[in-house]
Amino acid sequence: MTQSLVHYGLHFILPLIIALLFFKKNWKKAYLIFLLTMLVDLDHLFSNPIFDSNRCSINFHPLHSFYAFAAYIILALSKKPFNIIGIGLVMHMITDLIDCLFMRVKCTSCLIDSSVQNILDLILNLLKI
Repeated sequence: MTQSLVHYGLHFILPLIIALLFFKKNWKKAYLIFLLTMLVDLDHLFSNPIFDSNRCSINFHPLHSFYAFAAYIILALSKKPFNIIGIGLVMHMITDLIDCLFMRVKCTSCLIDSSVQNILDLILNLLKI
């Protein structure tokens, strides 16, 4: 329950807050762009099964890869309106990474073979969880 609240809160509420705080004049447009960046999840359609509650999206789906994440950071540092798209995609990846952290805490053996396991363990060690 907590994981779902955090996940969807970060996908819908955080972008609204960012839009209101940093894009005051055009917050509606920025928020809409942030919401549209969730189309990055279309890459889940190429997986079998399409949804697996114990699968970490980061570095599993093509648009959730480390390379894509790096490209999204570069995009976030570019000029408007591309920076808004990049910020939305970076927020999405961080949200999905936090979701993976929840999975790792709940089930220490679930992500053993995941390429993101070392990063998750590093973050959890830094957080002392």
